Amino acid sequence: MANKRISSLTSLGGTPNTADIIPITDVSDTTGSAQGTTKKVTVANLVAAAPQGDLLASNNLSDVANAGTARTNLGLGDAATKTVGTADTNVIAVSSGVVDLGGNSILGFSASLNAQTGTAYTIVAGDEGKIITLNNGSAITVTLPVLTAGFTCSFIQTGAGEVTFSASSTTINNRQSHTKIAGQKGMASIVYTDTNIIYLAGDTA
Repeated sequence: MANKRISSLTSLGGTPNTADIIPITDVSDTTGSAQGTTKKVTVANLVAAAPQGDLLASNNLSDVANAGTARTNLGLGDAATKTVGTADTNVIAVSSGVVDLGGNSILGFSASLNAQTGTAYTIVAGDEGKIITLNNGSAITVTLPVLTAGFTCSFIQTGAGEVTFSASSTTINNRQSHTKIAGQKGMASIVYTDTNIIYLAGDTA
């Protein structure tokens, strides 16, 4: 094969083997030519000559000089150093979809509002935990479809229009068989005890 420039050689196209050879010109050895002697270097030679001790995979990050500084530089905060539990300074865990607060109070939160101004509204899964305000001068129908067991939300009639709850493949339960909010400024809540079983309570009529 005729001599070729290194830049003209075929690319390896894969990960080099540790025994693969790379040509190098040793300029300190002029026995081959005045410009230096061509010698071979293996990939293993290069790996051995590389700087050691800086985040080696085999060290599993044990070679980080200061873990706290590293977390700060990476913007990780201090959550990684907290214990999972329900005591002060603990990180709260979710287990089987349940958050256990260990009897601690929930402070400083705001309820999400869903303001409705039409005469008909069907609640959706995204309304869970929200307060839905209903403001219209005409009668309003709120449809309660099949949703996840445990779903809950509340309603406030802010306008003059009477609010009536309508079942859709569901059953609405109320101690007094009520299906409406009693009037303007009245508030009622619902809880799904099954996907299609709903309990309505509050200022109802």
